Amino acid sequence: MARGTPGFSGADLANLVNEAALFAARRNKNTVDMHDFEDAKDKIFMGPERKSMVLRDEERSATAYHEAGHAIVAELLPGTDPVHKVTIMPRGWALGVTWQLPEHDRISHYKHKMLNEISILFGGRIAEEVFINQQSTGASNDFERATKLARAMVTKYGMSDKLGVMVYEEEQQQGFFGGMGSRTISEATQQQVDAEIRRILDEQYKIARDLIESNLDIAHAMVKALMEWETIDREQILDIMAGREPKPPRIYVS
Repeated sequence: MARGTPGFSGADLANLVNEAALFAARRNKNTVDMHDFEDAKDKIFMGPERKSMVLRDEERSATAYHEAGHAIVAELLPGTDPVHKVTIMPRGWALGVTWQLPEHDRISHYKHKMLNEISILFGGRIAEEVFINQQSTGASNDFERATKLARAMVTKYGMSDKLGVMVYEEEQQQGFFGGMGSRTISEATQQQVDAEIRRILDEQYKIARDLIESNLDIAHAMVKALMEWETIDREQILDIMAGREPKPPRIYVS
């Protein structure tokens, strides 16, 4: 449980315990066990289950391929956080969730990890295109996050080899008399910034697409498991990535 809650404060852990106790109470149990803690952790990290939302098989399949795309890219890129769980059970605002779990608390963010994250974000849309020849609105948030990440790398963190270690981000600055003024960049420089952002996005998109197109059987196997069980955990994900038949979900006895 400690490994599964990196960065949690005392208040966060207290909230986790309270949520687990609520799950146990709903199940009419006298004690709180790991089943309750796991469900509480899922709710905190991925949002509450929306069991009332019933998806058609076509939508479930599309969601399964989308999430499988994220998971496969995340598992195959070096130095990424392990995929802890994948689900096509609607949670919060999402129809499905791929949850990566850091192995330790993280303070700094490094360029190679940020590039990998962009590729992972593209994995969902790419899987839709490759497997069902469709493009859904479900990837819009992925694109927004990928673009923001690439923009921050170029304009804020000095991670562009072409533009160098300079902050290009427009920001409000306090003037001499206390008023707020903005620092702007030239149109030519803005075009260079946009071109660098586009280059990063295009390169990471290609990396993700190559990984998915090279692992079609793994994607189909992961989708099959998701359609059968709705949620797969780390152990099942490792089986699928290794080409093994995934074990059925663990059954908790209350």
